[in-house]
Amino acid sequence: MKGDFSMIARVFALGLAIALAGAPAVAQDRAALIAQGQKLFTAQGCYGCHTVGKVGTPIASDLSRVGSKHKEAYLLQWLRDPATQKPTAHMPKIAMTEAEARALAAWLASLR
Repeated sequence: MKGDFSMIARVFALGLAIALAGAPAVAQDRAALIAQGQKLFTAQGCYGCHTVGKVGTPIASDLSRVGSKHKEAYLLQWLRDPATQKPTAHMPKIAMTEAEARALAAWLASLR
């Protein structure tokens, strides 16, 4: 029994060490994804209708704090096809890849 506990403790410690070793890389990847999303906001012309801070045109919602109101998964669904989330939405379905939608959703979710 004592040997079983020792083995479990070693396996747990090894798993924890592996997980922590990957943590900086995950954070770095996340930061890169968010930065890409911020660039897509401009590249896709989202600022033509939305504002973030003092940037953009206040025709549609101010997105400055959208991440505190909606989860990233919801934002991703919205970006994929706004009409499926809200049939009366005036936002068009924007042509972008799944990777671009994920990056833009990550950036929007970071806005708090």
